[in-house]
Amino acid sequence: MPFWQLSMTQQDLLAIKQRFGIIGQSPLLNRDIEIAVQVARTDLSVLVTGESGVGKEHFPKIIHAFSARKHGAYFAVNCGAIPEGTIDSELFGHEKGAFTDAKNEHKGYFEIADGGTLFLDEVGELPLQTQVRLLRVLETGEFLRMGSSQVRKTNVRVVAATNLNMRQAIDDGRFREDLYYRLNTVEIRVPALRERKEDIPLLFRKFAVDFCNRYQMPALSLNDEATRLLQNSYWRGNIRQLKNLAEQIAVIEIDHQINAETLRKYLPQEENRQEIVLRTPSQQTGKDYSHEIGILYNLVMQNKKDLEELKAHLENNRHLEISTPRHLEEAPVQNLEVAHERETEDILPIEEDNLRIEEGEKERIRKALELSGGNRKVAALKVGLSERTLYRKIKEYGL
Repeated sequence: MPFWQLSMTQQDLLAIKQRFGIIGQSPLLNRDIEIAVQVARTDLSVLVTGESGVGKEHFPKIIHAFSARKHGAYFAVNCGAIPEGTIDSELFGHEKGAFTDAKNEHKGYFEIADGGTLFLDEVGELPLQTQVRLLRVLETGEFLRMGSSQVRKTNVRVVAATNLNMRQAIDDGRFREDLYYRLNTVEIRVPALRERKEDIPLLFRKFAVDFCNRYQMPALSLNDEATRLLQNSYWRGNIRQLKNLAEQIAVIEIDHQINAETLRKYLPQEENRQEIVLRTPSQQTGKDYSHEIGILYNLVMQNKKDLEELKAHLENNRHLEISTPRHLEEAPVQNLEVAHERETEDILPIEEDNLRIEEGEKERIRKALELSGGNRKVAALKVGLSERTLYRKIKEYGL
């Protein structure tokens, strides 16, 4: 039966997902897997598109594994990570003396992957000169090493991926239109996480189990309200962001029965959830630190909440008027640890309650050490202290 008439059963899909570490039951995801398996039996070029963090890297592996080239070489090249001056040498090779540091001849990926599959990740980052060379090898199977006039042949299946808006890149003159159509014989568009809401709890549960096992912590679970909040969040960073969130919660939260109020502390602010599609070329200057800033912001809010609870405790039990120091409220993110340590050390308990407070703190540290399996770094995060302060407290309390 021709491959285009084949239909995949649920068992087939499940086997592929287990083999390649794919989690989810979304119809969009299932359709992408079916397309990858179908097109694998041909030599057509495939372009995998989608936002950063959606898991585009799985599909070239599926295509290679189900192709006639499965016994050949498979190479993944991140075009955006190779400097412009060396990308041609990496892809096509060079002869001895082709440039200053070329002390020996060098085979490029198109030469060593002959008979196999070459995955060009972030293909939209290629310089225009390299795009010309790539178009030639895709159309004729021929290429030249740098510094050589000898035409070489290769038989390589190319699968490319990008998170760029390729139409915009073409309009801006940053990507060749003829190369785009040559790469995009078949397109696989990987859905964003917010388009796979039914898969979000499954992914979170998998990540949570992995991290709790790694750090030897109790199992993590979400109540119904927290699960709905998780599914309705925007997930700008997609699966990568969800994985980071699961690790943060597993490490920081002592109570692993997570409700919506706790979960909300780790989610981005509502105003930061504006719609995005694919990255445009104008966005590629400089690194996007929005996700890292979100993590640091959450840590600031968590420590501020801990200080407010400590303040309320002291006011209720010792009738002291304590305010949050101005230097902490205005402290930049990079000074958070120092500011928090000063705040902890500046609070002087009344003598008659000193023993009770010390016992409470001692018990809290003891419990954090127990839950973290003796890992002091993790325990410090749990109790909201710097590692240096935690070490001092452990020595002071004889823990």
